[in-house]
Amino acid sequence: MTTRLYTHEIFLEHEVPPGHPERPDRLRAIAAALDNEVFAGLDRVEAPEGDPATIRYAHPDEYVERVMAQIPETGIARIDEDTCASPKSYEAALHAIGAANAAVDDVFTGAAANVFVAARPPGHHAEKATAMGFCLFNNAAIAARHAQRKHGAERIAIVDWDVHHGNGIQDIFWDDASVLYCSTHQMPLYPGTGAKDETGAHGTICNAPLSPHDSGDRFREAFRDRILKAVDAFRPDLVIVSAGFDAHHRDPLAELNFVEDDFDWATGKLMDLAGQHCDNRLVSLLEGGYDLKGLAASTAAHVLRLMRG
Repeated sequence: MTTRLYTHEIFLEHEVPPGHPERPDRLRAIAAALDNEVFAGLDRVEAPEGDPATIRYAHPDEYVERVMAQIPETGIARIDEDTCASPKSYEAALHAIGAANAAVDDVFTGAAANVFVAARPPGHHAEKATAMGFCLFNNAAIAARHAQRKHGAERIAIVDWDVHHGNGIQDIFWDDASVLYCSTHQMPLYPGTGAKDETGAHGTICNAPLSPHDSGDRFREAFRDRILKAVDAFRPDLVIVSAGFDAHHRDPLAELNFVEDDFDWATGKLMDLAGQHCDNRLVSLLEGGYDLKGLAASTAAHVLRLMRG
C-alpha cells in the first residue's frame, strides 16, 4: 500500500484579503515541494466534495446555516477579525471535509497505508458554534465522528502539533470519553486555551504547552512524556494528526524554533503507535504554517516519513 495525498484546485479559490497569512500560496508551496521526484510514489487523488450532512457531526444546524448565510456572492466577507469567506469558501470547505472523510475510509478499507490531506480552510479552531482562527468547520472533528459512525471506531486519538492550541477540537470533545485530544502548542499565544489543567470531563484532553523560543528538543521531551504516553495508554482505533507547521522557526505568527526533522520525528513516533494499536491507520490533515519555505520543507519531511514508514 502507498501513502495517499488528497488536494484540489478549489482550495486555491478560498480567497482572503491581501496580506492575510492563510493564503492560497500556502498550497502552491506545498504542491511545488511535493513535485520532487522523491514523491513519485505518492498516490495523488482529487479531493471529493463532502456530504453537507457530515458537517452536523460536529456542528449544530443553526451554526452551519449561519456560516452558509455569511458566504458572499462577490468579494470577501469577514466572519470575525481573522476569519474570512469568499464566494467559493463553502465549496472549498466541503471538499476539505470530503477529503478528510475519504482519508478515513481509505485507511479503514486498506485503500491506502496512510493519508495526507492538503486542504484549506483549516479547521482546528472551529468550535461547535463559533468560526475563528481562519477556520469555518472542524475537519478533524468531523473525520473522527465519521470514523465512529461509518467504521465503528471506538477510540480515536487526535494529535495536534500546530503552534496554536486547537481550542475547537477541545471544545467539541470536552465531554467525550471516546476521543483523546492531545496538543503541543506555544503558550501564551492565540487562542489562549490549552493549559495543562484543561483535561476534559473524562481526562481525555492532554495539553503539553511550550514556552516562547522553545526548540525541538523541548518539543520532543513534551511529546514523549505526555503526548505519546497518553496515546499509547488510550489504544486508539485511528490516529488523526492536526498537522500544523507554524511551530517552524521561520514562521511569522509564533516563536517556537522547530526544524523539519522535528516534524519527521513526531510523524515517525505516531506511526509507531498506529502500528501497535490500529493496524497503521493514520490520517493527517493540514492546519497552519504561514512561512512558505518553512511550510513546504516541513510538509515534505512529514509526507516523506509517511511514505517511508
